[in-house]
Amino acid sequence: MVILRSGLETGGSPAGGVPPAADLVLGAAAGCMACVLTNPLEVVKTRLQLQGELRAPGTYPRPYRGVLRAAGAVCRADGLRGLQKGLAAGLLYQGLMNGVRFYCYSCALAAGWTGWPGGTVVAGAVAGAVGAFVGSPAYLVKTHLQAQTLAAVAVGHQHNHESISGAFESIYRQHGVAGLWRGVSGAVPRVAVGSAAQLATFASAKDWVCEHQWFGEGSWAAVLAGGMVSGVAVAVTMTPFDVVSTRLYNQPVDADGAGKLYRGFWDCFVQISSKEGLLGLYKGIGAVYLRLGPHTVLSLFFWDELRKMVQQQPPPGP
Repeated sequence: MVILRSGLETGGSPAGGVPPAADLVLGAAAGCMACVLTNPLEVVKTRLQLQGELRAPGTYPRPYRGVLRAAGAVCRADGLRGLQKGLAAGLLYQGLMNGVRFYCYSCALAAGWTGWPGGTVVAGAVAGAVGAFVGSPAYLVKTHLQAQTLAAVAVGHQHNHESISGAFESIYRQHGVAGLWRGVSGAVPRVAVGSAAQLATFASAKDWVCEHQWFGEGSWAAVLAGGMVSGVAVAVTMTPFDVVSTRLYNQPVDADGAGKLYRGFWDCFVQISSKEGLLGLYKGIGAVYLRLGPHTVLSLFFWDELRKMVQQQPPPGP
């Protein structure tokens, strides 16, 4: 099967005449399908990134050690369902972010902007940034819910929301609409950098896998392998932004909605690197990497299959 007939790799116009508005819906659905399968790694990643916040290495307890042992710790504290904490908020975020991201990228394809030198990377970064801004409130709530656990293994600030609707209501009641976008200064560069790095490396990594004859050309195994190879570059470049984003979203705030730990993106970056060391910016990188490849490929696979279903629909009658 040839992946991405929509032109994500070729830079061509959307195949089959699927309009950007349809890609908004299909992209949202594809992101949600992938989220169900990769959300457990999001929970683990959030806990690892909040562990030892602003404390020097070796000076704090570590209930979460590595991806597998951290997953076990989550299950022991919260049960098996704990690995799907924040799933509803995650689905909302993926629907909003990926819907807008695929829509914007589809518009760039249709306008021919991706045919310019570097156009694919720029379009991917801009589309990702716009999607991250739109989906930021859902990511805020998702982070809060995924961090919540028993006091014995709690890391980071505990917001103690009752539910996703209760979280939105509480944040809005205390801090207004602006409070729902707290932390967005970390989310936009996170997704922009991730999208740019992914688009810059995914196609070449897949081709490299095929050239070494690990898998057949055009097979989904080759795409998955390419995604995992590309994931190395994306994880290395994106994880520091991911850690900063998680910290900004989860930090406690005062009555005016100002963060009690960090004043903004750059202050958070400096504090983490100075107090936790440079490796503090790479907390949770294992979970980030293990999530990237499967989530990328699953999102694109579901998007590709949904587009085919739309293209196969007969035109409406008179």
